[in-house]
Amino acid sequence: MGFTGLARWMNAPTSGLDLVERNIMLNHSGIKKGIWKLAVKSYRSTLGQIPNSHIPSERTMCTLTMDDNVFVLLDDPLAPTRADVLAAAPPGQEAAYLQGPTHFRTTFLTLRPPGALEQLLAQLKARWVSVRQTSSSVPQRGQSSGQQLMIDGHQYAIGNDWLVRVGNVCLAGGGIKGMVLEAEYLPLPVLHSPVADGTSELLSNLLTSILPNVKDAKTVAVTISDSQWEDVLWDREQEDVVEYLIGVREEPSENSEDLYAYGDEGIPEKKPGDWIGIDRDRRSAYLIMGALRSEGIL
Repeated sequence: MGFTGLARWMNAPTSGLDLVERNIMLNHSGIKKGIWKLAVKSYRSTLGQIPNSHIPSERTMCTLTMDDNVFVLLDDPLAPTRADVLAAAPPGQEAAYLQGPTHFRTTFLTLRPPGALEQLLAQLKARWVSVRQTSSSVPQRGQSSGQQLMIDGHQYAIGNDWLVRVGNVCLAGGGIKGMVLEAEYLPLPVLHSPVADGTSELLSNLLTSILPNVKDAKTVAVTISDSQWEDVLWDREQEDVVEYLIGVREEPSENSEDLYAYGDEGIPEKKPGDWIGIDRDRRSAYLIMGALRSEGIL
């Protein structure tokens, strides 16, 4: 797996998927590799319904199912962000201040198998309700279950270096809210962009080239900077990221009798968050959910 870039074609026509496929196959000699399908759900808490609770703002939760993994993004508007805590900390006391909050505003989790979250919420009788998205703004009866939003499309290979995923954003009521495009450059698992927002010229050029020449097409790159992604990782695996950033490692004991202890056990094989394996999927899921939330679709 390699470094990935994402883009949104927000006003793609209903024929957009066919137009992109034709462009990939004719102009890039692309080969269709299979389907690309993601399921997205959104929930909101109902803590405000508890008597005398006085909750000024409810929490929200979005989930994205990709193969056998479910990526969960929780947002608590009443909790501080990690950046807020660091800004308030006196010099030299950042680590102590970070231990103060029980959680930060955003929490990003990975669960498996699909369906486990719904089962857990039901068993705990947790105060979360499903919010189903439709093409109409008027809520309809019987919308508490089922997939809320799908990204439905195909995967393509361009040569030996590129994988391209293209899918329509399909609402439960049958409407289409544009398209998501993802390009993966296989030779590089890591690519640190010199641009502050994390965009890559290599990936941007490829994504631009596979878009058909349609008048008034509204497209936008979906990116995240390395510093922002570190904040996300802190919520997911706090101790690992802290140890990596400050270089703290547990050294093996000199008196260890382990014949296989060479003293290099503390050296990480890869940096947490590299675009390898499930970390690539995590980052893609986070970007997709963030883009849909920013547009008010989730």
